[in-house]
Amino acid sequence: MPSDHDVARCDTCSARIRWAMTARGRRQPVNADPDPDGNLAARTDHLGVLRVRVLAGERARLEGGEWQAMPHVATCASPPPRPRAAQTASRPGRRSATVRYGTWRWGR
Repeated sequence: MPSDHDVARCDTCSARIRWAMTARGRRQPVNADPDPDGNLAARTDHLGVLRVRVLAGERARLEGGEWQAMPHVATCASPPPRPRAAQTASRPGRRSATVRYGTWRWGR
């Protein structure tokens, strides 16, 4: 069981979270308390950084010193809105910018 010294609060729902690092080096919020339904294995490395990995494939079970965690995005009561660029890209009838290909003639 991890200690409570690195527990923070979610900005939108005020739930207890911990910030973890993924295998790709990105920060990911996870719920602060262990969850048997979670799909992440979390552990604190030798530098005190909370690391998470997905419980799937060949490593679908917890290994030494890991605890099962739930990503906070899956349980957040009021998640932040999606980025606007993702919403406008899927709108039908909206024209996208196009590039005209042609030959360039220098010096004329």
